[in-house]
Amino acid sequence: MENKNTNPSQPPLVRGGENSKKLDLKFIPYNKKLISFARELRKNRTESEIIFWSEIIKNKELLKYKFTQQKMIDNFIVDFYCSKLLLAIEIDGGIHDKLKNKDKERSDIIFYKYGIKVIRYENKDVLSNIENIIKNLENEIILREVFLLSGI
Repeated sequence: MENKNTNPSQPPLVRGGENSKKLDLKFIPYNKKLISFARELRKNRTESEIIFWSEIIKNKELLKYKFTQQKMIDNFIVDFYCSKLLLAIEIDGGIHDKLKNKDKERSDIIFYKYGIKVIRYENKDVLSNIENIIKNLENEIILREVFLLSGI
């Protein structure tokens, strides 16, 4: 049975799912014009991104998954990305208060085209409430594991 994507919570491309042969998920296409910009973003990370990376992502005992920084996906660059979980994490500053609709549209494109879930945290929460972010991220990772294993 062909997936017509009538369920908006189900991405068209999930590892092991019936549509997984449509795209080799080992390679997510990206706009090559973004390469130099992604490099600049890696060199000029925000304080929140540095803290998130050093306190959470580099702690292998905590997450047990490898993340990359400033990953190009399609025409976008996400702050952190885990290919095994198809999970992107964005750390948003105050400017994103004005871009909520655009951010949601971008997250939806990434999800529906590639099955990648985007989680967003605010700079201020990374700086002042890292324990809650860790708990939330651990829960999100468990949900992604269940989601990908079930092939939903």
